[in-house]
Amino acid sequence: MKPIRLPANQPPARFYQGGERIAEFRGEGKAQPNTPEDWVGSTTSVRNCAPEGMTRLPDGRLLEDAVNSDPELWLGPEHVARYGSDSMLLVKLLDAGQRLPVHAHPDGDFAASFVSAAHGKAEAWYILSPGTVYLSFTKDLSAEELFSFTKTQDISTLLSLMHEISVEPGDCVFVPHGVMHSIGAGIFLAEVQEPEDLSILLEWEGFDLDGVKDGHLGLGFDVALTAVETTGRSKSEIEGLIRRGVVDENALTEEASPYFRLDKVDTRQDFLAGFAILIALGDSVKLHLGDQEPLEVPSGSTLLVPHAA
Repeated sequence: MKPIRLPANQPPARFYQGGERIAEFRGEGKAQPNTPEDWVGSTTSVRNCAPEGMTRLPDGRLLEDAVNSDPELWLGPEHVARYGSDSMLLVKLLDAGQRLPVHAHPDGDFAASFVSAAHGKAEAWYILSPGTVYLSFTKDLSAEELFSFTKTQDISTLLSLMHEISVEPGDCVFVPHGVMHSIGAGIFLAEVQEPEDLSILLEWEGFDLDGVKDGHLGLGFDVALTAVETTGRSKSEIEGLIRRGVVDENALTEEASPYFRLDKVDTRQDFLAGFAILIALGDSVKLHLGDQEPLEVPSGSTLLVPHAA
């Protein structure tokens, strides 16, 4: 097998603006409106909209079907022994054309118990352009207070109670389950996450959303908010979720290790065989596969590397 160069895979008509910088990064034409996410190597669908969001291979098959047909080829025997044919990974490029709504994602236990999902949704961001993100609360809040801000859409107060963090290219931010967050307008990033599309939305005004109907995973806010972390975190605890300017090693904090890893490579680095996504940021990226001739990977490319490659 050889690595597979993947074109953009941007679900249409998302609820927020963006997509132009994905097209620019990939060297493609004008972006369609509201296409701010590029789902790379995806076996995951947009919630309740399958197969939207799922990667289709050059031969026309869905990646999910290809993996299910021969999981050891794609994922490797050790992975299959532990997780079956589940890739356990979703990678995205994300272009925040506007600040994203304040939201959080549940953990695996909540997702399994309440929405019959196979995973929670921890995520991490590799920042490609500077800006501001909001992460967690500066003080403890009750579920009643949180629901009040949500019901009245008092988002200015809600944001004032969150940590406002400046990020620069090369910074990596881990977002644990349940932690409220928002990505600021103008940020372009690469994201690794557990392979689910599960969001608890506290904000919807100004977005193409019916938050009263869709903000709580169909559970009602009284249930959905039990999956949200209402305990405040200190500034030092927030900085503990961020690694700044990391190169040539796993760029994420140890807390992310049960879910995924993200490596920033500026010089030659060796990796064990495994299912991986490569995003080429620089002008000179070469992928060496055993004794084969190096594969030149143009900047702006995304490659799916199967275990068998």
